[in-house]
Amino acid sequence: MFKGITKRWMLNTLSVILTIIILIVVSLIFVVTYLCHRSVEQSLASTSSELSLVFSGYTSDSSTGFTSSARDYVENFDKKEQMEVMVINSSGRVVMTSTGFIPSESLKITDFEDAKSNGEGFAFWSGTLNSGESAMSETRIITNDSDTVVGAIRYIVSMDPVNNRIMLISAMIIALGIVIISLVIISGLLFIRSIVKPIRRLSVTADKIAHGDFSASEKIEHKYDDEIGDLCDAVSDMAKDLQTTEQMKNDFISRVSHELRTPLTAIKGWAETMQLSERGKLDRRTFDRGMGVIIKESSRLTSIVEELLDFSRIQSGRMVLMNEKLDILAEFDETVYMLKERAVKEGKHLLYDEPEAVYPPVYGDRNRLKQVFINILDNALKYTPKGGVVAAQVIYNKDEPDIIKIVVTDTGCGISADDLPKVKEKFYKANQTVRGSGIGLAVADEIMNLHNGSLDIESGEGVGTTVTLTFPVFKEGEEQTMPENIKL
Repeated sequence: MFKGITKRWMLNTLSVILTIIILIVVSLIFVVTYLCHRSVEQSLASTSSELSLVFSGYTSDSSTGFTSSARDYVENFDKKEQMEVMVINSSGRVVMTSTGFIPSESLKITDFEDAKSNGEGFAFWSGTLNSGESAMSETRIITNDSDTVVGAIRYIVSMDPVNNRIMLISAMIIALGIVIISLVIISGLLFIRSIVKPIRRLSVTADKIAHGDFSASEKIEHKYDDEIGDLCDAVSDMAKDLQTTEQMKNDFISRVSHELRTPLTAIKGWAETMQLSERGKLDRRTFDRGMGVIIKESSRLTSIVEELLDFSRIQSGRMVLMNEKLDILAEFDETVYMLKERAVKEGKHLLYDEPEAVYPPVYGDRNRLKQVFINILDNALKYTPKGGVVAAQVIYNKDEPDIIKIVVTDTGCGISADDLPKVKEKFYKANQTVRGSGIGLAVADEIMNLHNGSLDIESGEGVGTTVTLTFPVFKEGEEQTMPENIKL
C-alpha cells in the first residue's frame, strides 16, 4: 500500500515524530505522577511539622503521659477526613488511631524504624496496605528533653484518589498524543499525496514523451504554484522543445538526404553516360563536361560529409584544434579570393578591400577559421539574389585594442524576427528553398566559441543580413596557457 516517497516518509520522518511524541507523553505522565506524589508528601510534611509545637518542651519519660498528650492531639486533629493519624509507642506498637480501629500487631511499620534510624526524625512510606488499598504515610518521632524516643505520630493518606487523578490526567495526555499523531499522519499523508500524485502523473507523461508521444504534455495539470508546478512547466516545455527538435531533426535528415542524393545522382548519371558510350564516340567537350560535373559534385559531397563529421565531433567533444599564431587578414583575404569567381558567375558583387594597416595576430586553427569564413560568405552569396551585393571588411579599432572584427553584410532576403534567435541552433534552417543542411552555422558558431570569440547576426526580413565575427587579439604568453593541440 505504501511505497516510494510515502514509504520513506513513514520509515524516516513519521517514525521520528512518533518516537518524539511517545517520549513526550511518557515524560509528561512521569512528571504528573511525580508532582502528585510530591504534593502528597508535602501535605504530609506540612501537617506533621505542627508536632514540633504540640509536643514542644515535652519532658515526660512516661509512655502514659505521651499517650495522654497524643490522645488530645488526635481528638482535636482537624484533617481526619483527609488522612488517618496513628499514635505509636516507643516499642513501635500502634496504641491509638483517628479512626478508632487498632491495626493488627503483626503490621510492620517500616517508616517508624526508618525514622528512628535515619537521624532526621521522620520517614516516608508508600505501598499497599493489607486491605489492598494504595497509601502513603509519614512517621515523625517524638522525643523528650533527653532525646529519648517516647513514641511517634504516623499520618496515612489513601493514594487511590491520587492514582485515579494520575490515571485520568495520563489518559488525557495519551489521548492528546494520539490526536496529535493522527493529525500528523493525516496531514503528512495529504501532503505526501499532493506531491506523489502529480509526480506519478508526470512519470507516466514523461514515459509517453520518451516513446514519442509529445502530445501527452498537453494533459499535464498545473494545480500548484510551487516546485511541483515548476516541474510541470519544465516537463511541458521540455516536451515542446523535444517535439521541435524532433521535427528539426527529421527535416535535417530529409535535407541531408536530398543534399546527398542530388550530387550522387549527377555523378552516377554522368558516370553511366561515359561508361555506356562507345570508345571514341564521346567527344572531348562532353567528356570534359562530364568529368567537371563529377569533380564538382564530388567536392560538394565531400563538403557535406566534412560538415557532418565536424558536427559529430562537436557534439561528442572530439573536435581537435591546431592552434598557432596567425594573420587573420591573410586568411580572410584568401577565402574571399576563393569565392570571387563564384560571385562573378552568379552575377553577384563580392566587395572587399584589404586594409593597408598591419593588424595584430590572433591565436587559433587556420583551417577551422577558414571554414567559418567560407560558411559565412557562402551563406551570404546563397541568400543574395542576382545583382545583389555582399560586402566584407576587417575592423580593428584602437578604442577596442583587444579584439578584431570581421563584418559580412549582404542584400539578400534577410531573416525574420521569429527565425533569427534560432538560426544558430542545430538542425534549424529558416529558408527551406535554399540548399544546405542547416548545421553549417551551428558548426561555425561552435568553432568561434572554441576560439573564445563570437558570431553575432543582425537581420531583417527583406533588408539583408549582417554577420559579425569577433576574435580576441593574441597576447604574448597566451600559447603557454593554451596548447596547440586541443581536444574538445
